[in-house]
Amino acid sequence: MATSLFTQIRRDLHQIPEPGFAEVKTQKYLLDYLERLPQERMQIKTWRTGILVRIAGTNPKRTIAWRTDMDGLPIAEETSYPFRSLHEGYMHACGHDMHMAIALGLVTHFVEQPIADDLLFLFQPAEEGPGGAQPMMESEEFASWRPDCIFALHIAPEYPVGYIATKPGILFANTSELYIDLVGKGGHAAFPHKANDMVVAGSHLITQLQTIVARNVDPLDSAVVTIGKLEGGTKQNIIAEKARLEGTIRTFSTESMALVKARIEALVKGIEAGFDCTASIDYGVGYCQVYNEEKLTTAFMDWVREQGEDVTLIACKEAMTGEDFGYFLQEIPGFLFWLGVHTPYGLHHSKIEPSEDAIEVGIRLVSRYFTWLSEQN
Repeated sequence: MATSLFTQIRRDLHQIPEPGFAEVKTQKYLLDYLERLPQERMQIKTWRTGILVRIAGTNPKRTIAWRTDMDGLPIAEETSYPFRSLHEGYMHACGHDMHMAIALGLVTHFVEQPIADDLLFLFQPAEEGPGGAQPMMESEEFASWRPDCIFALHIAPEYPVGYIATKPGILFANTSELYIDLVGKGGHAAFPHKANDMVVAGSHLITQLQTIVARNVDPLDSAVVTIGKLEGGTKQNIIAEKARLEGTIRTFSTESMALVKARIEALVKGIEAGFDCTASIDYGVGYCQVYNEEKLTTAFMDWVREQGEDVTLIACKEAMTGEDFGYFLQEIPGFLFWLGVHTPYGLHHSKIEPSEDAIEVGIRLVSRYFTWLSEQN
């Protein structure tokens, strides 16, 4: 079977994953494609390594926006693909290559078959970090084409191809990175009484941090505190002077996020006193929740159910995943939905191989939805 255009585009993009705000090759690839399309109805602007594409409607009363993300992840790829990443240590392991291919498919469709309303397509860098949505929204380029509503999708490994999932209200959690540095006094392993061991201090702190969700967060609420990395020491017979903990915090409410951070700070002060060390906390990048606007999301879900057997809708539960698309939804009504890609490996896994059949599903579904939405004025 011949490879479709947008499947090939996905494969091309899969080979050039880049860090946030360094998507130079990715931006050039996208621009080269966009510039080959008919230009009569289309305007293109760049912002840092991102792109904004406006398609003029035939009788516009509003601007409908679609957002896709662009960056890759610092993961060494272990897929079976013949088109594996050419950038060592980097991989499109979160589906952004598929997201971009779908977005280009939508641009192509609406350039050739415009609808009444204006359309805005946002190719946003740095979703994985340090966060591109908020600064893009603050840019002059975005302000000049500010949309009235905005939408996005994200691939979902757990759902079959042809299935989508969403819900009104909160869909993704508030998130925050977490970095804690401990500094004590190093020394020879044979003389532990002359040193302050930060591996021991860090280990105690990790155990204490696990009590926050279990003993401080309302059991009817939800929160996650995960330490994914502990680094300390230089050699087996040297007591570690420094230790660094790296992790993440996720909550479904801003109140719980504030509570968790307050407890972390209290526990770290206790470690400073108990182990006679100094500590610092850095919350790094934080994303707000993805909150789907109730009316638009419900209407979309009703519309999908009326489409017959082409796409199957699942009314899903909220997830502890994070997405900086939430910043758009803080100010502009819209929603995000999951797109099934049927793969046993999860997001951010080095072996994830999403089904490429989902690309055409996404293009077909969103193009029909935007056409219908434009007719609802």
